[in-house]
Amino acid sequence: MEQKVKVVAADRVKIQRPDPNQSNNNYAPRSRIYVRDTKGKLEWFRRGFGFLLLALFAIIPWLQFNGEQAVLLNIAEQRFRIFGMTLWPQDLTILAWLTIVAAFALFFVTTLYGRVWCGFMCPQTTWTFIFMWFEKKIEGSRHQRMALDKRPWDFDKLWRKTAKHTSWIIVSLLTALIFVGYFTDIRELFVNFFTFDTGFWATFSVLFFTFCTYGNAGWMREIMCTHICPYARFQSAMFDKDTVTVSYDPRRGEPRGGRARKADRHELGLGDCIDCNMCVQVCPTGIDIRNGLQYECINCGACVDACNDVMDKMNYPRGLIRFTTERNLEGGKTRKFRFKSVGYFVAMVLMAGLLVWEIATRVPLQVDILRDRNQLYSINMEGWVENTYNLKILNKSQLTETFVVRVEGFTDTRLKGDTRVTVDGGEVANMPVTLAVNPDEVTERVQDVTFVVENIEGDIVTRHVTSFIYE
Repeated sequence: MEQKVKVVAADRVKIQRPDPNQSNNNYAPRSRIYVRDTKGKLEWFRRGFGFLLLALFAIIPWLQFNGEQAVLLNIAEQRFRIFGMTLWPQDLTILAWLTIVAAFALFFVTTLYGRVWCGFMCPQTTWTFIFMWFEKKIEGSRHQRMALDKRPWDFDKLWRKTAKHTSWIIVSLLTALIFVGYFTDIRELFVNFFTFDTGFWATFSVLFFTFCTYGNAGWMREIMCTHICPYARFQSAMFDKDTVTVSYDPRRGEPRGGRARKADRHELGLGDCIDCNMCVQVCPTGIDIRNGLQYECINCGACVDACNDVMDKMNYPRGLIRFTTERNLEGGKTRKFRFKSVGYFVAMVLMAGLLVWEIATRVPLQVDILRDRNQLYSINMEGWVENTYNLKILNKSQLTETFVVRVEGFTDTRLKGDTRVTVDGGEVANMPVTLAVNPDEVTERVQDVTFVVENIEGDIVTRHVTSFIYE
């Protein structure tokens, strides 16, 4: 008989024999998961932490700094404004370092505590639970929702379904508006969108991300975690026997079976698991944690709270399902410091150090100098040699600065033109200047000359070397 193999860990497989009464259709649509509501310490912590991250997401684009939006990732103008710092395309190394640090931090945390990112911080999980909350409030408990879906259409079913999807669309629309508000002025976006005065790309972006949020959190849900998100696929490379994951203790729980609350499980020859399936009913991905480690598990801890509640009612010790390690389940002692975790931590610290160094040494001023291509040099009425330049002064900060230009490399020089310019934050100013040099100092056909640009306080200075030509 043909066998179906389901991977439950990096080095273990579980053999599942197909049901002979069921057709072998690998592309059959998934059964809908009706998630049961649960309460407990982990659930309250997850909700509180998710609410905090959600609040930060919603508040940050509304913050102001120096009279402008504090965080604005303006792709059209190719500049990212982050509080007092403006990043330009040439500063993308900072974003690269930031991404690398975040990646190593994720690897480090995963090695120690498994997929806690998925269970407590991932936007997909947060928005899915928000949608499930509306679903529960409008359609009722798990059994009520199952009965509602089996019921023929009537007025009660119609208004409940309509109210649920309307609430999902409203949340999706607000999410899309806030997200797009990171890339354009959020105050103008909200006003213009609801007055039908937004441009094509702004409208398209809002509608596109509304559709994505509605589809991902409302319909796809666990499919995003089990089939689309790559994190579920490569997480096993970071797991080992000392990784903390949600685990079922088979030594305590087996053999499982139902029994009366006052019955003596030892006399019945049963373990602590009463086979109530509560851990399955509260799982957002619909797995049975008692089957061992599975890539679908997002470490949200819902099954832990549900099982602890059942253990309390049965007067059994808590922890039949808990956050623990495979080594601990086998009776050993978990090792926090091991080559993999230490390696990720060292790499994360090194990358973070490079990121800090990149930011600390970054000069919020960039100067580009273009020579006059029409004339290499000229001789003025006094016999001095003149070269003409155009200085492009880019103020990378978000504060208005006044810059002064001077020249180094020659002692007897004159700089003609306005040598002082005021540049707004994140703006570029053009400064055409003519450098006149005493011909007695010009000893070569091409000599280096240094333009020094500094603000009037003297704490922002940049030097740019260019050529001075005389034949």
